[in-house]
Amino acid sequence: MAKAAKKPQNNLLKLLVQSNYLFRELDENQLADYLIPDSLKAEKLFSNRPIYTAFLPDESLEVLYAIVSEGLVIIRSTPLDRIIAINYPGSCFGMRNLAFSYGLASKAFPSLVEAYKTTHVVKIPLATVAKLYEESEIFRSRYKMLFELREKFQYHLLNCSSYPPQAVAALLRALIYQERALGNQPNPEQVYIFDLPIDVIARACQLNQRTVEQVLKGMQQIGLLEPVTNKDLSGDTIQVIDPEGLKEVYSATRDKVSWWPLR
Repeated sequence: MAKAAKKPQNNLLKLLVQSNYLFRELDENQLADYLIPDSLKAEKLFSNRPIYTAFLPDESLEVLYAIVSEGLVIIRSTPLDRIIAINYPGSCFGMRNLAFSYGLASKAFPSLVEAYKTTHVVKIPLATVAKLYEESEIFRSRYKMLFELREKFQYHLLNCSSYPPQAVAALLRALIYQERALGNQPNPEQVYIFDLPIDVIARACQLNQRTVEQVLKGMQQIGLLEPVTNKDLSGDTIQVIDPEGLKEVYSATRDKVSWWPLR
């Protein structure tokens, strides 16, 4: 999604209510009984630095990471070095490594969690998360949704065939579903905007970077994506203007994608 590009404010509670899915538009006065300022910690995560290794046997985290600006944070599965999760501002990560709720049953291969780009987060203690989950129906419903979105994201990746247009479309559909469910997208013009580097797409879809570039170029030519005209110095921004058309590519067989030259 588009960058929030703001540094965390001093009032972390207000920042969470304004910018994070779990706390968005909840009553600040009620949350103040749970999110005591001294228990919250703002942290800046730097790019290409490991945050933790997920799914290690008998190891758990003590905090939930709520992303409040910039980002993105990825999870790379060790066996195949494949990206299995992409987290943008407004989302959270670390839930599946908390010794609580669904995290108790979540097992997988050890996976590296890292900030692909500089990211601002607020760290929320495990005890606070557990108490909110127990006493707030809205928080409990949203927390469950985070687990559901993780499973559905990986389900989309399972449908990444070796056929490049379908593989890239599957990833973009996964992100559209995820960010729409979190209330982060689309923008008022109904455009989905993602900070999505070529390397991230390649690692998630198990394609080489040159192939990804060709697929994105083809998607622009047929009007699924729109070229970025603002000053995007990184060149990593992708704008999806026809998500329904993208769905057709996602579900298509090789014979139905006429714009891809390789068979």
